[in-house]
Amino acid sequence: MLDLGIEKMALIGVVALIVIGPEKLPRVARTVGTLLGKAQRYVNDVKQEVNRSMELDELRKMKSTVEDAARDVEQSIHSEANAIEKSFKEIDDSPSSSSEVAQVFPEYKHPRKNWRLKQGATPQWYKSRNGVRTKALSGAARVARFRPHKIN
Repeated sequence: MLDLGIEKMALIGVVALIVIGPEKLPRVARTVGTLLGKAQRYVNDVKQEVNRSMELDELRKMKSTVEDAARDVEQSIHSEANAIEKSFKEIDDSPSSSSEVAQVFPEYKHPRKNWRLKQGATPQWYKSRNGVRTKALSGAARVARFRPHKIN
């Protein structure tokens, strides 16, 4: 930009004081300051717009490279899938393989659990070994069970 030193600014001030006069100088200085502020804001807006457009171009380029890479990956996956499918078809179509590969899988059998009843996580063998009560006894039955027997 312009190279304005202290000497040049003082010279411009003296010339303005002589030409404009001391009465109108403050109003002119205010007007010049507002015009310079508007000019700076306009220049900053233009710079920001240029930066945005450059970033937008970079993002578009990045998007296109990512899309190209995705297309390449998709094509490679499709080609591999087609190759595997062809190899499976060759295996299925060969006459010797159909007699050799006669795998019989058992038919699915439903476990027939009663899903309405909640099953405990503790197994029965553990309960019986550690003396965990599995059936509730009434108070009289419990007394009768644990009453000492008379020895005759």
